[in-house]
Amino acid sequence: MNSDDLGSFLRIAETMSLSAASRATGTPKSSLSRALFRLEREIGAKLFERGPHALRLTEAGRILLIHARRVMDDLNEATAALDGVTGQPRGVLKISAATTFAIGLVAPMLPHFLRDYPDLRVHLEAENRVVDLAREDVDVAIRIGAMPDSDLIASKLGRIELWPCASPSYLAERGMPQTPQDLANHELLGWTDQPSIWRFTDTSKCEHRVSVNVRSVIPEPAVLQVVLESGGGVGRLPAFLASPLIVQGRLVRLLSDYEAEAVEVHAVYAAHRSLSSKVRVFIDALRVHLGAI
Repeated sequence: MNSDDLGSFLRIAETMSLSAASRATGTPKSSLSRALFRLEREIGAKLFERGPHALRLTEAGRILLIHARRVMDDLNEATAALDGVTGQPRGVLKISAATTFAIGLVAPMLPHFLRDYPDLRVHLEAENRVVDLAREDVDVAIRIGAMPDSDLIASKLGRIELWPCASPSYLAERGMPQTPQDLANHELLGWTDQPSIWRFTDTSKCEHRVSVNVRSVIPEPAVLQVVLESGGGVGRLPAFLASPLIVQGRLVRLLSDYEAEAVEVHAVYAAHRSLSSKVRVFIDALRVHLGAI
């Protein structure tokens, strides 16, 4: 039984859709269909039935799914163990990150990283959802903020400050806040409509906590950036996203005499898999890159 065909079967079974499996893996639907046909011919039974809205596993498909997961996990662990022996990262490294962080953190370091490791290929998924690393075909994911208890292994990469910013045109009209408390007089834009606190630390290490009632909710920082540049109000952006815009004069960092709140960045991978050399070198490279920006 071909392991590539078995992997294709797993992707289809996890999404219950050829189209969704194609999008998730970057594999043409025709290739997935051929892999499924070869498996069914070899087994001598149908693995899926077509429902009105999605595929359904047959009894043979359900049985195969149990064993296929075990086989693919064993194969991944064997590959990781061999990588550790040879020390040569190779193959495909599948990374998942939220759009803003894929654009601002991961993408800029990839050219240099790929030059250093010519036997590696990277598949970077930029999507605003929490992938299931235990089931999906992803080697490592970038997570922002506090890590909840889980079976995942988390490797801390560093911290990112959240800078309050506004456009020069907005500040010309509404004035520059001098203290965190002055933010109450401004149009505040946030990532969530839940009650939140913005924290600032002054030069004497005294923390200032500001209750924030946002007028508009924009969960994606890259979209929030555009609204801020257009004069929409005051919002917090990750420092790596805000910094070049501030240098260009498109945004102004507010309350720069205060230390801004920061969030932790982690690289996470499934606990049931060994730490392969390709994941290890990526984590090390991203940690260095984050420390330099």
